[in-house]
Order: sequence, then structure tokens, then C-alpha cells
Amino acid sequence: MGFISWIVLGLIAGAIAKAIKPGEQGGGLIATLVLGVVGALLGGWIGSALFNADISSFWSFSTWLLAIGGSLIVLVLWGLFTRKKA
Repeated sequence: MGFISWIVLGLIAGAIAKAIKPGEQGGGLIATLVLGVVGALLGGWIGSALFNADISSFWSFSTWLLAIGGSLIVLVLWGLFTRKKA
């Protein structure tokens, strides 16, 4: 699967991750989508490097789970870094 496919998958995965974990993370829709792309790339890299997951197909269930999982991880980390100190 090419880099452009991961970008498209990341945009969708970022929106899904934001729907799963709504909250007060800094940034708006554009930041969420960018974090989704970064998370999808991270999830794909982790899945292929650590778990030897097959990420060659766009419509593969494991590819989508890795992309959404990576997006959730990046979204949670972004929320920790941008949270306001009370």
C-alpha cells in the first residue's frame, strides 16, 4: 500500500479516533486529521515492525485496526501535551 493510501486512511482513521475519544484536545478538525495521518503511519509502522502484520491491502481489517489504534495513541498523547494546567 502506498504513501497516498496511508494518508487517505489516516484522514478517515483520525475522524474515527476523534469519534471514539472526543474531548478537549487542542486543535480543531485540521489538527485531528493531521494527527490521524501521523497515527495511521505510526500504527502501520508498529504493526509491521513488531507484529509482522500484513498492511499491504487498503481494505484489510488489520490495516484499519492499526491505523485507528495508532490514531488513538497519537490523539491521547496530543491531549496530554496540550491540556491546560489547572
